[in-house]
Amino acid sequence: MPKTKAGAPTWDAGNLQRGLEAAGVALWSWNVDDDTFAMDAAAFGLWGMAVKPHVTFEDLSSHIHPADRDRVRAAFAATRAVVGPYEIDFRILVEGDVRWISARGQGDDLGMVSRKMFGIFIDVTGRKQAEEGHELLAGEMSHRVKNLLAIASGLTAITSRSVDSTTDMARELTQRLTALGRAHDLVRPLPGEEGKALLGDLLSVLLAPYDDLGAFSGRIRVSVPRMGVGEQAANALALIVHELATNSLKYGALSAEAGTLDVSCSAHDAELVIAWTEQGGPPVQPPKGPGGYGSQMVARAMARQLDGSIERDWAEQGLVVRLRINKEKIAQ
Repeated sequence: MPKTKAGAPTWDAGNLQRGLEAAGVALWSWNVDDDTFAMDAAAFGLWGMAVKPHVTFEDLSSHIHPADRDRVRAAFAATRAVVGPYEIDFRILVEGDVRWISARGQGDDLGMVSRKMFGIFIDVTGRKQAEEGHELLAGEMSHRVKNLLAIASGLTAITSRSVDSTTDMARELTQRLTALGRAHDLVRPLPGEEGKALLGDLLSVLLAPYDDLGAFSGRIRVSVPRMGVGEQAANALALIVHELATNSLKYGALSAEAGTLDVSCSAHDAELVIAWTEQGGPPVQPPKGPGGYGSQMVARAMARQLDGSIERDWAEQGLVVRLRINKEKIAQ
């Protein structure tokens, strides 16, 4: 690399281009008078467009996600009044895939040459996906904490129905909360825990905190074939069953003294069907709209981790839920 007299390195065009390519930086210039953009080859590749001498904003708009187009247009128009550097993140569509692009430059007409403003594009899809993942995890954890508080209250209520003294109350409630802790470990296992569990054992551990230990013992019945469940499937099933049991404790059969829950399973050629049948609880009604966060979380786990689906039948005698699972996924 050439040196200046002071010993500082200088950059020729070739070295600069190699540095930009290594950093994943694409260049653009914007003619503020005729609203055209000139871009380097990296920018055209990023947008999934054929290289041209110039493109208009409308050419680029056809690749911007419809939900972001008006915002991006307004943001670019406002950049000339922005003092200092600016950054605009938006989505583009490339052959059906969504990419996140960050456009960066200097506002307040700083650095404008021949009525042209200059800036860069950077693909920030990975960062955006990580941010979305963190938001999803935060939402899930918030939902879990609220559920655990509701469960603790519900378990206290059903325990009080079957004891005669505060000593018995303390002992049985402690047993229930300990069982709840074991069930929660199945939802979020410790790193390094491996091995297959039996489906019946898995369901029994998950539902143990909700079954009465005294006069109403046996209100939860589990009848499933003997089969192993892989770690990934066990985590997904634990999350789903935990959510269903929580809702039943708050609104369904497990909230009532005479309520019962039957969990059965049938295997077919390509799928496993787990039936969750509640009876004896208060009248149930389907929710209005798409359902809450918990319902969306269950549907997502069924589709993504078990390649299956969930069906709900809001029968007069009680809720019936059918979990349809790809048999190949149950062992994974």
